[in-house]
Amino acid sequence: MRLRSFAFASTFALALATPGPAPAGTAPAGTAPAISAEGIRADIGFLADDLLEGRDAGTRGYDIAARYVAARFETLGLRQAVADSWYQPVTLAVARLDKGAAPSMDIGSRRFANGDDVAVGAFGREPRQSIEAQAVFVGYGLKSGREKIDDYAGLDLRGKFAVALSGSPVGMPSEIGAHLAAEKALAAQQAGAIGLITIPTTGYLRRTPWEKLRDRAQHPTVSWLEKDGQPYVRTPGIRGTGTVTGAAADALLAGSGRSLAAIRAEAEKKGVRPKGFALKPGIRIDRTSTVETAPSRNVLAVLPGSDPALAREYVLLMAHLDHLGVKEDGKGPDRVYNGAMDNASGVATLLAVAKAFAESGERPKRSILFAAVTAEEDGLLGSQYLARNPVLPAGGKLVGVVNLDMPILTYDFQDVIAFGADHSTLGPIVEKAAKAEGVSLSPDPLPAEGLFTRSDHYRFVQEGVPAVFLMTGFAGPGKEAFEHFLKTDYHQLSDQMSLPFNWGAAAKFAKVNYAIAREIADEPQAPLWYKGDFFGDAFAPDAPKAVKR
Repeated sequence: MRLRSFAFASTFALALATPGPAPAGTAPAGTAPAISAEGIRADIGFLADDLLEGRDAGTRGYDIAARYVAARFETLGLRQAVADSWYQPVTLAVARLDKGAAPSMDIGSRRFANGDDVAVGAFGREPRQSIEAQAVFVGYGLKSGREKIDDYAGLDLRGKFAVALSGSPVGMPSEIGAHLAAEKALAAQQAGAIGLITIPTTGYLRRTPWEKLRDRAQHPTVSWLEKDGQPYVRTPGIRGTGTVTGAAADALLAGSGRSLAAIRAEAEKKGVRPKGFALKPGIRIDRTSTVETAPSRNVLAVLPGSDPALAREYVLLMAHLDHLGVKEDGKGPDRVYNGAMDNASGVATLLAVAKAFAESGERPKRSILFAAVTAEEDGLLGSQYLARNPVLPAGGKLVGVVNLDMPILTYDFQDVIAFGADHSTLGPIVEKAAKAEGVSLSPDPLPAEGLFTRSDHYRFVQEGVPAVFLMTGFAGPGKEAFEHFLKTDYHQLSDQMSLPFNWGAAAKFAKVNYAIAREIADEPQAPLWYKGDFFGDAFAPDAPKAVKR
């Protein structure tokens, strides 16, 4: 995809290109800046304090965190990326199911209440909705010209519901499968469908029980407001959505000659994609939603590049600032999701790297855009807004993204993981910089999780920009530490300052990230997708490519 730019007044563009005075404490040019473990500890301690009430996007606690980050940027002598402000406003639209009008789904002549083998969530673009149409089973509902996959071939979806299995076929490369699974609504819309109903596979239900899927549908649906006041969705043509299992899925398949059990059993086989067919029963969804708006913001700052030939190329360093807020139904004295590791640790690392750049005595050749973004926990929304509403001056181009999300800082790591390193020349750049700091680059240890598609950087990948997502590695005690955090503390009240942080490791991680960002910013050649890479082909088909060595 083609990158977009946003033109400001020429005086603002000139201001970005002009270096400001060096802040106090600037190191002599060419020397490595000091990174303080105590400073990182102080930043995490503030951001994860109970007073910030879990930093939920659109709340006072998040706004306090945003003001803190902006003040830090200002103290470092960085420049504002938005005219006269450290903030890019992001108005969130929060849709909730109307408690006085429970949603339902009719399948043929049978009505299913929400939660009765049917899960229907709120929909902000149509607060009062009644939508009815015929349906077509579309297998996994995947489509990719590059992978020669078209589950819609020979099927008529115009004005109908697409009914698709969750996920992707067993054995498909995880990152490709995760991407294609995330694009199901887009594939359905392109085929002419007006709705998408998902049937979870047996494998999916093993990882996420139906009870959890059903409960998730009761949660608010969050998006950001477009200029026309409508909640943004990538697929506005897909108006009706829901998930079905058990008796509801059986009702959909009635008269087709196929059973839910047989289709699920087929989907368990490696490389098998069940074929699509028209369904006999029609579907009707009735639901009423209420929509409220909540102002939030991304916090942005720029360090202008020093090389006249490269300064209009920007490297984005980012971390999400939000977390989960307050546990409303909590029964104990502690109800705050402090999010110390997720993601106060990433933001503190971002601030430490920004400080190191500001005090290095030698500006990078390319410009650096620092971003603490909102609403990651609501669906990568702040990063999506920034990706689709760029703040770069006229002629500016974003060339690479480094994302810091939940590094596990409880052990002295010996390696780092850069999810996405295999897709672009960012991989060898990261490896070179990490090696210079005495740290190795390890391959993705969790390929089945498809983590490259699941954090904020991916919103920029979708705009064609090479990106990596950096975390502490699995060598030595790393695997055990990571798995322990996921099992015990991830998205739990226990993710707070009482965790056994290794502050020396926190400073080390910041030093490695400074080295990586410096290497990307100073490389003669901007990062390139590899020739033949799935993501480069999908999102930047016309961009120059590098040959993978």
